[in-house]
Amino acid sequence: MNYRHIFHAGNFADVMKHALYIELVRALQRKDKPLLILDTHAGIGRYEVTSPEAEKTGEWRAGIGLLLDDPPPALAAYVALVKELGLYPGSPWLVAGLMRPKDRLVACELHEEDAQTLRRTMRHTPNAAVHFRDGYEAVNAFLPPPEKRGLILIDPPFERTDEFATLARALEAGWRKFPSGVFCVWYPIKHRAPVRAFFETLKQGPIRDMVAFELLKRPDTDPNRLNGCGLLIINPPFGFEPAAQPILAACVQSLGEAGASFAIERLADE
Repeated sequence: MNYRHIFHAGNFADVMKHALYIELVRALQRKDKPLLILDTHAGIGRYEVTSPEAEKTGEWRAGIGLLLDDPPPALAAYVALVKELGLYPGSPWLVAGLMRPKDRLVACELHEEDAQTLRRTMRHTPNAAVHFRDGYEAVNAFLPPPEKRGLILIDPPFERTDEFATLARALEAGWRKFPSGVFCVWYPIKHRAPVRAFFETLKQGPIRDMVAFELLKRPDTDPNRLNGCGLLIINPPFGFEPAAQPILAACVQSLGEAGASFAIERLADE
């Protein structure tokens, strides 16, 4: 486990992912019933983007750094929450700022030092538990939740060459245990072939109601660069698709290079 998100925190991919993630959590909270949020690859929770590690890449400057002073309206709520929470908030810390008293967070992290840091970060957050364990195992261990409503964020580092295949297996296993759950999977786009193969694998399985939300910072023609990213969402809540469009459009406008674009693709109907 060599990946450390501090080198990439607040970059364009985080902006897209977290802006949509906030909208997804809020959409699910429109129902009064309690909600479990399972974060399988949680990281350390908060990131200091001016730290020496983050400044080695400076990726945040072409991401959240472009939005802090004058965000477009579709990203204003996301930027406001980032400022309210302090530092750059990763997914568990964002959720800590959104959870209702009835909601519950389970955050898993396999990097031991990062898991300890996350425990310290979340120690005063009610109804939040941090586990030092493999995130894919957590999908099996914590589902189905007693709340009977759940959002499962799977955001792996993609260090492994078989990550897409592992994701496909984990999604099918988790869906079989909890078919009504909302699964949200982040994936990188360097070139199109691995993503298309991942989609085809899922289409051949039993999962229905799948939608891919993608942002390309630049055309995906150079396989050695992170050209874009996507969120695959299973069982997106009512109204989420139209709400996602202006968020993605604002990301293109604010963060994109020449040839930037976004797409929403339904992979399987309900």
